[in-house]
Amino acid sequence: MTSYVAAIDQGTTSTRTMIFDHSGSVVAVDQREHRQIFPQAGWVEHDAEEIWANTRATAAGALANADITAADIAAVGITNQRETTLVWDRKTGKPVYNAIVWQDTRTDRIVNDLGALGGGQERYREKTGLPLATYFSGPKIKWILDNVDGARQRAEAGELLFGNMDTWVLWNMTGGPDGGLHVTDPTNASRTMLMDLDTLSWDESIAADMGIPLSMLPEIRSSSEEYGKGRAKGALGGVPIAGILGDQQAATFGQACLSVGEAKNTYGTGNFVLLNTGTEKVLSQNGLLTTVCYKLGSKQTVYALEGAIAVTGSLVQWLRDNLNMISTAAEIEEHARTVEDNGGAYFVPAFSGLFAPYWRSDARGAIVGLTRYVNKGHLARAVLEATAFQTREVIDAMNADSGVPLKSLKADGGMVVNDLLMQFQADILGVSVIRPVVNETTALGAAYAAGLAVGFWQGEEDIRSNWAKDKQWDPQMDPDRRAREYHNWKKAVTKTFDWVETD
Repeated sequence: MTSYVAAIDQGTTSTRTMIFDHSGSVVAVDQREHRQIFPQAGWVEHDAEEIWANTRATAAGALANADITAADIAAVGITNQRETTLVWDRKTGKPVYNAIVWQDTRTDRIVNDLGALGGGQERYREKTGLPLATYFSGPKIKWILDNVDGARQRAEAGELLFGNMDTWVLWNMTGGPDGGLHVTDPTNASRTMLMDLDTLSWDESIAADMGIPLSMLPEIRSSSEEYGKGRAKGALGGVPIAGILGDQQAATFGQACLSVGEAKNTYGTGNFVLLNTGTEKVLSQNGLLTTVCYKLGSKQTVYALEGAIAVTGSLVQWLRDNLNMISTAAEIEEHARTVEDNGGAYFVPAFSGLFAPYWRSDARGAIVGLTRYVNKGHLARAVLEATAFQTREVIDAMNADSGVPLKSLKADGGMVVNDLLMQFQADILGVSVIRPVVNETTALGAAYAAGLAVGFWQGEEDIRSNWAKDKQWDPQMDPDRRAREYHNWKKAVTKTFDWVETD
């Protein structure tokens, strides 16, 4: 009798394997960071072979930490950083280039050229739910085919495969060059700018615009079904691989946001707010993305509105690694608590341009409002407040699109352990912020998708009953101060526009 479900969480900064029991409690975890590669300004890459090695290591490590074997695992789910783009040789399994990360902005010119074909930023929105932006996978594939010697010819000859990181992990787990499955799910496919949201199939005309052969693209299957089994020599050999969800959709599922109008915000490398809109896709009028929330087997597709924010937790990382202002991420709260407010300083971290609701790839980061009064504590506070302000902008857009004001916000991800940030988030939103008992809901959501497919959990009610509140922050800020602070933030954002000029 299998007692557990495993999830592989391939994130932007690390890969981990987590093991859960039937109550959704964490039994074991093993995690490894991978290198962040910055070849030049605006470029961000990962070594996909390093990520696969880390995936194998964490799978073995988690089983060892739980003192169990693959025979105790009912199924494994995969969740992943979305949009990060890899092209590899189907016979050798070797990538033709590093994975181009979702934050990367090198495709700015490609995006502008596609917009010039007609329709500008809105060219593909009706079909894909997405604005033309450097964020998504399609233009990244085109860049690889255009810039890696021989890549286009090899792709057209059927020798190369494309995948986001879910596909790369699944392909390797099921044998790689020796029969590996080339599969993705609709939550990841909907982030390529190549999938039709209504049909859940690749759109030939968009692929043709970008010069991408359809033979490169993985098969799109549901988010919860048995795709295959782990290869015999792997730590999870013989275990059904039965769930795939992009990281933010996985967190939405893990947070039990299973009804129309329920929303969550994940505080990670970036921030991602998702609102379940049910079986009807809602095209945003306010700078949000329309995306697939999940598709369970043969059931109807569930859609979501999403507000994607590029830089939140990674701003704290930048303060630690680039400026050496802190030695650990946890120190940011200690410094921020030495002051009562931000001292008039606002930090807009437009390192990769601005995502929702602006979609301005020409923006770059700025600290504004500096005076001699501002000290390290004020800057630390401004760093944390930037996350909350950006979230407020997205929630405002979501309220406008849905017509239903958010009453509370479920929060998860690494930054929700920061009490100061969570209190400021409640203050600047004017609604309660709620943290669940199981904070790492991304891996849990992937585990749920896999477990549902094999009958380990019987249905969505099991997921609802497992969810439990850990802590709640209620707004305490005076409404006048809230309005003043937000006004200053919006003014600061305008100072980042038009910084990058394209030829």
